[in-house]
Amino acid sequence: MTTRRDVLTGLACASTASLLPARAFADPGVMADKIILGQAAVFEGPASALGLGMRDGLTAAFAEANAKGGVAGRKIELLTQDDGYEPGKSIEATKALIAKDVFALVGPVGTPTSMAAHPIAKEAGLPFIGAFTGAEGLRDPYLPHVVNVRASYFQETEVWIERLVKDKGFSKIAIFYQDDAFGRAGLAGVKKAMDARKMSLVAEGTFERNTVAVRSALLEIRKANPEAVVMVGPYKPCAEFIKLCKQVKFAPVFMNISFVGSDALAAELGDAGAGVYVTQVVPLPTDASIPVVKAYQAALAASDAKDKKPGFVSLEGYLVGRTVVAALEKAGKNPTRKALMEALTNGSYDFGGFKMTFGPNDNRGSDDVYLTVIGSDGTFKAVSSLSA
Repeated sequence: MTTRRDVLTGLACASTASLLPARAFADPGVMADKIILGQAAVFEGPASALGLGMRDGLTAAFAEANAKGGVAGRKIELLTQDDGYEPGKSIEATKALIAKDVFALVGPVGTPTSMAAHPIAKEAGLPFIGAFTGAEGLRDPYLPHVVNVRASYFQETEVWIERLVKDKGFSKIAIFYQDDAFGRAGLAGVKKAMDARKMSLVAEGTFERNTVAVRSALLEIRKANPEAVVMVGPYKPCAEFIKLCKQVKFAPVFMNISFVGSDALAAELGDAGAGVYVTQVVPLPTDASIPVVKAYQAALAASDAKDKKPGFVSLEGYLVGRTVVAALEKAGKNPTRKALMEALTNGSYDFGGFKMTFGPNDNRGSDDVYLTVIGSDGTFKAVSSLSA
């Protein structure tokens, strides 16, 4: 079994092996005046809002730190590569970033892409931080080179089933999911939650990644006439499914996972979005009464982000960026990858309304899951139950 000590030793060895005579510091990506990080994510195609949102949040957090002088006098720079939300492309994008001597990989987007890319990062000795996915495969078994900021899909799906059963008394629940590692991760979480209650799904409907071909899934699910449909997919196919359901007068309760890209989902749905639920792993990005959200809003407004409107995805990117900055500050004047991982995997972080705790063999930061619903005006509201 690989331990954190083994990986930290590997990080140090990989860094030493790649040392160039002209380099002033031990690890690639650490210069006299800057630290270079890399992000492989989706920036084009039907899931692009997710990668763009994460990038906006990261750049806002790094610009905020840079405006204060950076970390130990070094500015943080982010290099990005598009992976099209495809595993094969993610491997190539990750390798391209590694070839550019980035210090660490931050903010990757998606389960199939992250599961394909993180072994490449491990082999090269790079930390893999803050993936926009709740997949158990990055959490259990423990992976010492991986740091998760958000709660897991299993935690989200447990909230789904708890609320549907406890608040509504539902017994007929179906699932609509993307037919890949992401969708199956959500499916496993739903089945786990239902097994604990001695329940079974009444129907399953699937669709292919990077498509909106959802009609066959609708036909399969509608036959079972479920009271609720839980959904594991990005915003475009999920919106298409919900709109088609409403066109044929099929009106179950719709419950979406955080990866959907909430703001993009609401925009795609328009008037059809009212009453659609989404579990979140960050607070409401519009609630400036929360200190970290107020700081995020100010950082986003001051940044070069293309979308200055606060949103769930860019808030998550901002929190990942804040986590990296805080860990770099802990890692010392001349940070190494080993020191960064030691800072990230020990102790707690509190950004004012968002807390994370790490420990031995525990790379899960936050356990928080928030229930939200789209209102008639297209905005999200926090709710404590489905009967609220």
